Amino acid sequence: MSNDDMMEALRALATEKGISPETLMGALADALESAYKRLPDAYEYAWATIDPVSGEMRVTAQELDEDGEPFGPELDVTPDQNTLGRIAAQTFKQVMMQRLREVDREMKYEEYAGREGDIVTGIIQQTDARYTLLDLGRVEALLPQAEQVPYERPEPNSRLKAYIVEVRKTAKGPQIVVSRTHPGLIKRLFELEVPEIADGIVELRACAREPGHRTKIAVWSNDQNVDPVGACVGARGARVRMVVNELRGEKIDIVPFSEDLPDFVAKALQPAKVKEVRMHEDTGTAEVIVPDYQLSLAIGKEGQNARLAARLTGWRVDIKSETQLAEEEAYQTDEWAQGEWVVDQATGEQVWVPADGGEAVSAEAWAAGDPPADGDAPADGEPVVGDAADSGAADAADEAEDEALDGQGEATPLDEPVDADGNGIDDILDESRELDGDAAADAVEAATDPVGGDVEPEPAEVADGEAG
Repeated sequence: MSNDDMMEALRALATEKGISPETLMGALADALESAYKRLPDAYEYAWATIDPVSGEMRVTAQELDEDGEPFGPELDVTPDQNTLGRIAAQTFKQVMMQRLREVDREMKYEEYAGREGDIVTGIIQQTDARYTLLDLGRVEALLPQAEQVPYERPEPNSRLKAYIVEVRKTAKGPQIVVSRTHPGLIKRLFELEVPEIADGIVELRACAREPGHRTKIAVWSNDQNVDPVGACVGARGARVRMVVNELRGEKIDIVPFSEDLPDFVAKALQPAKVKEVRMHEDTGTAEVIVPDYQLSLAIGKEGQNARLAARLTGWRVDIKSETQLAEEEAYQTDEWAQGEWVVDQATGEQVWVPADGGEAVSAEAWAAGDPPADGDAPADGEPVVGDAADSGAADAADEAEDEALDGQGEATPLDEPVDADGNGIDDILDESRELDGDAAADAVEAATDPVGGDVEPEPAEVADGEAG
């Protein structure tokens, strides 16, 4: 083969592989050098050169001294085709193919190394429990299970858009890791569908996503004449519908971004209507007040709406209804006894010790009434556990009732008369033995009734201590 034919073949091969002719000539020179060193009596220090115009190949060598440094004149040791032999020719071929593969891998890596954060479209080749392979044309992309949307099962040979997360350089070539759950996928999909975002007129300031379920994005317009939400939604929702279809039906909420934090938090909770937002910067909490009928809508299913709003704004969102707020404010205005429960070292029981150093109250006394708020104790040294006036009145009533019952319950001697005729108990019992059962019972009852009839004593008389 002449040098012109060889150069023509090199140019055709460079076009087919997509590499430059200079890179291909460098690979050919490395192969020729390796083939020469396989020859017997070959110089240890030798190199090959190729003329880029004429295609002439030469191998030059030099002697090495004791220190391994080249010295002496440069010698032309270019072998001819008959001198190379079968082993050298095979070495030439292997080295040439290896260099071409290395160049191809390096070019693929350089092509995708700067595309991290970009979106690609691939054809699903293989799917299993661990990962999914996407054919991107010249390379394959790896979609791990952790980067896949839950319950999403793409069909083989179908097209799928994915977000490039990482490009790794390995011995077998570049390994491209893509994702379907990354929030950046939402931004790239809207850039494809919304020209205002691609041109920089509308910006996507924040994004919060739960893959496969719901996404919230906050958009901002750099032009007062352009509505950011309307630009993303499109005519009759055409633009956002394309994004939803690519995400397999995932719901997307588009809210306007605001520099005013309370206003931004209120808009992030859409579609719920917010009445008031209170920002607590010391705790990083946004206290949101909503009407009672909007509480469940603001929280969302399993707290999803509140959770996405917190991720979108970067603040912890505490949602309360108007009724809950009123109850908390009323609770905070109530006065409570200040103190603590401690263990009495003498008895081993828990007692309530007021904060101002008053008398300790036992658990039984605490259960009977409220502890003293001011820590004062009564004159007898016993802790006050209730209303003193009410307690005194109750004690007086109990004593009066006891006296009345004691007066009614005194035993009557058998020899004293108990009826109007002067008969005693023995006489009445003797007469009752001569009567029938009912008549005898009535006679005994009439004789032993201190009142003299079936009239019950009035409660007032018992309270005054008077027996019938």
